Amino acid sequence: MNLESFLLMRHEIMLTIALLIILIAELSTENKKSIINLSIILMLITTIVGFFPVPEGTLFGGMYQTSHMTVLMKNILNIGTLILFLQVAEWIKQPQYSNKVSEFFLLILSTLIGMNFMISSGHFLMFYIGLELATIPIAALAAYDRAKNISAEAGIKLILSSALSSGIMLYGLSVLYGTIGSLYFPEMSTAFMNTPLHTLGFIFFFAGMGFKISLVPFHLWTADVYEGAPINVSSYLSVISKGAAVFILTIVLYTVFHSIAPMWKNLLYVMAILTMTIGNLFALRQKNLKRFLAFSSIAQAGFILLGIIDGSVMGMASVLYFVLIYIFTNLGAFGVVSAISVATGKENMDDYNGLYKTNPNLSLLMMLSLFSLAGIPPVAGFFGKFFLFASAANSGYYWLVFIAVINATISLYYYLLIVKAMFINNSENPIAYFKSGLTTRIGLLMCMVGIFAIGLYSPLYEFIRMFSIGM
Repeated sequence: MNLESFLLMRHEIMLTIALLIILIAELSTENKKSIINLSIILMLITTIVGFFPVPEGTLFGGMYQTSHMTVLMKNILNIGTLILFLQVAEWIKQPQYSNKVSEFFLLILSTLIGMNFMISSGHFLMFYIGLELATIPIAALAAYDRAKNISAEAGIKLILSSALSSGIMLYGLSVLYGTIGSLYFPEMSTAFMNTPLHTLGFIFFFAGMGFKISLVPFHLWTADVYEGAPINVSSYLSVISKGAAVFILTIVLYTVFHSIAPMWKNLLYVMAILTMTIGNLFALRQKNLKRFLAFSSIAQAGFILLGIIDGSVMGMASVLYFVLIYIFTNLGAFGVVSAISVATGKENMDDYNGLYKTNPNLSLLMMLSLFSLAGIPPVAGFFGKFFLFASAANSGYYWLVFIAVINATISLYYYLLIVKAMFINNSENPIAYFKSGLTTRIGLLMCMVGIFAIGLYSPLYEFIRMFSIGM
């Protein structure tokens, strides 16, 4: 293996170097808060380097493969992680976290390395190793706030649910390996047939991935874990982890299981309806904002399936485009919730009554994020949903698009409940004015710029589509 081929793993190498530097800094410095700035700088460098041109190729006998599309996916995840690092700076400076600052960044980078290996996997063994590397640290992150029983409970629920889903997925892969004799994506794609055993293996695999994306009926862990975990960990689960799972599911469906596309398209049709509808209906009754955003993310996963179900270049491009928008939008919403929670400890919808009078900037960003999640023009979420709906309609799924439009209307109602609380409802004791730290403000500003820039510059979709043509 020469240096040029080794650099095909540029993203993973950069993240590993960043992880090692943070580990060395942890051992060599007593000023733990300096690790926060170091982590942000390293993530910024990694994100910038990720956009440098890299050739396509394979490593380890085809187990690892890179293309322009997979590089784009990794860059999208890097952008989201950079924004998250900026947003967590004030939260992690709190006294209760003073002795475990580096652990947070080390765990985040570990999961991101695993997700990158999943995206570049050309072999299900590589895929599964990346999956476990991405999953186990997240369970530790969910239980990061050890002083709170609810956080420890979230970690236990996540690790047990993850173990069950991984076992189900691994059983499905073992069935496929036993009948096909290979775990390489190209060989499995060629040998895969619509036989009962092959179909059974696929269903078990899909069930495991459904858990990672919080598709109904594999969503039951989501709200409890999001509520129990620290806000910024819930943000990571909702955005980065889910985005990676969507990317790898799309790749595997389009490459390995394309021969049974009619079957999995019917499955996605049903699951899209259930996920959108149940996510929306449960979001209507939530008052805790973390649970609210949890069910909102479930509903958004249902919308994402509209792009995957198309099974074409247009579908792939619409999924990547929507996930990019979703990163800026959801991180904007979670960022506001996190900033208010750090300053006041309040996380319920009623606490936001009259927020605009005391904190107008945070209220405006929250409103823009919610409008983008609802798909109101001209913010980016409108274009994201438009291209998802267009890709489904392109394949003739008109009733599915109609149901999605109804669900988008329902979601608008509960998103407006928060807007109403901030701008219309009165409160005798509104949240007092406060000023977030510089890094938090930069992270929130990046979200606002992304929400507007991607919405107003919708030709970005055509740019993403160029990278999807080789799929």
